[in-house]
Amino acid sequence: MGTKSNILKSKNMKNIKFIFGFVCLLAIAISCTVDGIDDDTSFINSADAPANVTAFYNITQDNTGLVTITPNGDGAVSYDIYYGDSATANPAYVAQGKNTSHIYKEGTYTVKIIAFGITGLQTEATQSLVVSFKAPKNLVVTITNDLAISKKVNVTLTADFATMFDVYFGETGNNTPVSANIDKIASYVYSQAGTYTIRVVAKSAAIQTAEKSQSFDATAILQPTAAAPIPPARRSGDVTSIFSNAYTNVNVSEWNPGWGQSTKLFNIDIAGNNTLKYVDLNYTGIVTDYGNPTNLSDKTFVHFDYWTTDATSLAFKIVNTTIASGPTKESEVAVSSIQLGEWVSVNIPLSSFTTNMSAITQMLFVSSKATVFIDNLYFYKEATPSSGLVGTWKIAPEAGSLKVGPSSGSGEWFSISATQVTERACFYDDTFVFSSNGSFSNVLGSETWLEKWQGVAADGCGAPVAPHNGPAGATYLYDAVANTLTITGKGSYIGIPKANNAGELDKVPVPNSIVYKVTLTDNNNTMNVVIESGSGVFWSYKLVRI
Repeated sequence: MGTKSNILKSKNMKNIKFIFGFVCLLAIAISCTVDGIDDDTSFINSADAPANVTAFYNITQDNTGLVTITPNGDGAVSYDIYYGDSATANPAYVAQGKNTSHIYKEGTYTVKIIAFGITGLQTEATQSLVVSFKAPKNLVVTITNDLAISKKVNVTLTADFATMFDVYFGETGNNTPVSANIDKIASYVYSQAGTYTIRVVAKSAAIQTAEKSQSFDATAILQPTAAAPIPPARRSGDVTSIFSNAYTNVNVSEWNPGWGQSTKLFNIDIAGNNTLKYVDLNYTGIVTDYGNPTNLSDKTFVHFDYWTTDATSLAFKIVNTTIASGPTKESEVAVSSIQLGEWVSVNIPLSSFTTNMSAITQMLFVSSKATVFIDNLYFYKEATPSSGLVGTWKIAPEAGSLKVGPSSGSGEWFSISATQVTERACFYDDTFVFSSNGSFSNVLGSETWLEKWQGVAADGCGAPVAPHNGPAGATYLYDAVANTLTITGKGSYIGIPKANNAGELDKVPVPNSIVYKVTLTDNNNTMNVVIESGSGVFWSYKLVRI
């Protein structure tokens, strides 16, 4: 535990409280005697200082000036609270989730909150506290619908002499108020959109309170705030994409052509993702290329994601305009049931259509004059069977494709998010090439993801660092019975370079070979890889054939 003892020595006695908290949390998460973990303090080095540090005041209405202060902060384990009055110079220590109380004289105070993280990093915040024995007056209540969350209502209050306020949101069956400081927001999510009577009670240290009530319309958000789900990685020959950021799309010559429909089309951005917004959708067309029809005869499904709050029906039609008439010219399949207010993924077997799929030029969405958002419209087939490992692979560009935890397949300690996948594009374009002659290559391009243990100032994209820069001469041996994959060649690896059988770099030497456990699925086109990096540390990767 040498690195940890250095941390302890570098802190003064005041910091014992958060060192103790760190040791307790670490003891809960993992055993300090597990080989391969006790000397790895990379998670400590990457920890951030607490964020969003604030404190909630609860003042009693009895003219005593008693205020209960409850601090909170992201990543904080304890706090020092400076009350801000001349009578109390020393701070009060408060553990996360606890509070402290103090009696104030009438006046305005600046309360200082110092939040400590698990490693001793700290963040300081100050906020005003008004203690008045006069009843609040001149109440100004502001009520708004939240822009991101459907049926969420936010309330703010300004008032003379007030310290805090309670909000009774008026939904039947819930009489519990939501409390907030006078300069903060009280929020509530209704089960149904509608008109509600909202009562706001302003409180000071005085016995008398002041209140104000008003009616307000809580509304449902009519547009998704999150992007549609990211489609899975597929081989280019297995997918024909019409509209998706995940694949290469075929040429579309006409969107919503003038066929007498009421539909209006908008191409909008939702969380960085291109999305089709159809308004007043009764029907809409998509034309690929009349001169070069799209052959979908080898595909087995059509996929699309939809989001709506008012559609009562939704159907998809496929048209082969090279055929004059009849059921092989065009056919339509309806979505069986419509779900509202969330992204829904639809996969319709092409066998459900009667259309001849050899020369498709038109597709249509048909609905009930509703507003419908569409994304990831593509045709696909099940992955083509492939033998063994031979070919080119990459880490699947999806959440959870890179993770680590205390057991095989676990992401308890870290599991990559969709946002991090985007941030690490230079990693997700790295390829792992298995040749039929037994040779293996890491193909990293001009940039890959680097970490500080590789000698860079901060984690991020950069030029590959030797020996993990795609060295020549590596080989592989795949045992399909034991489900093991051995990569031989110093600096060659699957997934991330730091994980090997002895532990994690740079705590152990760079090995000459690494043995992974692999499982092939999806007709040998998906590879799930696990390596125990030391004892009790399991890295897992999901790779897809490209």
